[in-house]
Amino acid sequence: MHLIDRVNEDLKNAMKARDEVKLRTLRGMKSAFLLLQTAEGGTEVTDELCIKALQKLAKQRKDSLEQYEQAGREDLAQKEREELEVINTYLPAALDEATLRSGIQSVIAELGASGPRDLGKVMPAAMKAFGSQADGKLISALVKELLG
Repeated sequence: MHLIDRVNEDLKNAMKARDEVKLRTLRGMKSAFLLLQTAEGGTEVTDELCIKALQKLAKQRKDSLEQYEQAGREDLAQKEREELEVINTYLPAALDEATLRSGIQSVIAELGASGPRDLGKVMPAAMKAFGSQADGKLISALVKELLG
């Protein structure tokens, strides 16, 4: 089942169950998918594009959550936590740091990078290889550490 179909089915179930949190989050996800369809000129939207859109939504929630916590707005932070939890159920499992570190080391070895000056060469390859399975900030931090 495609991710869009799964979200649509879960949206129907959330309406029937009157689950406000899930309903609100799934509507936002569906909206992001519809924006993808119109941006792509009405062509078929793949699961890979949908996952990238969900990662973007999750990153927005994390950033908002951090800002609300710093401002002491626990009510808004709780709302973001709930939405992030729902979004994460649709994302593939993230790589742990040790697996990601070994993968980045193999990318560095493959490219023959030797120091910080090769950061611009390694980052695009690492993001292409692991961007859908890990946070970009973590990838960047590990690449800098391993090249430094």
